[in-house]
Amino acid sequence: MLRAITLFLLFQLSGEVLARGFGVRIPGPVLGMVLLFLFLLWRKHVPHDVKSTASNLLRHLSLLFVPAAVGVIQQLDRLANEGLRLTVVLILSVAITMTVSALTLYLLMRHRRNTSEIS
Repeated sequence: MLRAITLFLLFQLSGEVLARGFGVRIPGPVLGMVLLFLFLLWRKHVPHDVKSTASNLLRHLSLLFVPAAVGVIQQLDRLANEGLRLTVVLILSVAITMTVSALTLYLLMRHRRNTSEIS
């Protein structure tokens, strides 16, 4: 577990270094996650300790929302001023995400069906 957490933190640090070093407007942890994904693709398998640690973190993911909720409460005045815009952006982003996810699933299912017909 310690090895996996160290790996996660190293990739997060790498993402932060890239984001700040190159002035990329993508958060460092997101870049780190992409780097971790590419690393695992390159290795062609996910080590057991990484898989189990990620599962444990996901199981307790709701605890990670507490600091975000506190941050929202601290910004209530800003939320009151820009609430309508934020609501519109959230609705649009959810709609776009759902559309892209549905299209991706459709394409993957079609690809799977085509490859099974060939075999």
